[in-house]
Amino acid sequence: MKTLINATLMVALLGATACTRADRFDDMNGAGMDANAGINQGIIPGSANDPRSPAYFNQTIGDRVLFAVDQSTLSPEAQRVLDGQAQWLMTNNDYLAVIEGHADEQGTREYNLALGARRANAVMEYLVAKGVAQNRLRFVSYGKERPIEVCSQEACYAKNRRAVTVISIGSLS
Repeated sequence: MKTLINATLMVALLGATACTRADRFDDMNGAGMDANAGINQGIIPGSANDPRSPAYFNQTIGDRVLFAVDQSTLSPEAQRVLDGQAQWLMTNNDYLAVIEGHADEQGTREYNLALGARRANAVMEYLVAKGVAQNRLRFVSYGKERPIEVCSQEACYAKNRRAVTVISIGSLS
C-alpha cells in the first residue's frame, strides 16, 4: 500500500513540474507553436507533413493511379502522380516499392490478372524511365481479387481499375 501511495505521489509531482514552465508553448527551434499563427510549424517525424515518411508519400504524393476500362495506358494525370512518386523514391533511396495491379470485377479472373499485370508493369516501366533503379521495384497483379469497393456501378468499377505503389524499407522478397 505504501508503494502505491509513493508511486501516486511521484506521478503527481512529475505532472506538476511539467506544467510549471511558462515558456513551454514557445517556439522550440521551429518545432513548436508559432505564437502569432497558433498552429504547429514543425515537422512531426513519420506524419503526413514529414517529406521522408510513407504517410507523406501516400497522402501528399499519391500512392495510386487509375486506368480507363480495359486499358493499361497511363493518363496525363497518372503521369503527374508517377512523376512525384519517382522524385520521392529517388530522394528516399532506403525505400523499395511493390506496384500492385488491380482490375474491376468485370471479365474473367485470368483476363483481369493479365490486365492488372499490364497496369502494374506500365507503372514500373514509367518509374524506371524517370530514374528509379529497377532493382528497387517489383510488381504483382491481383486482378479483381482485391477491390476497394464492391458494387455493380461504374463509380465502383472506376476505383478498382488502379495500380497502387506500396513502399517499404527492406527487401523485395
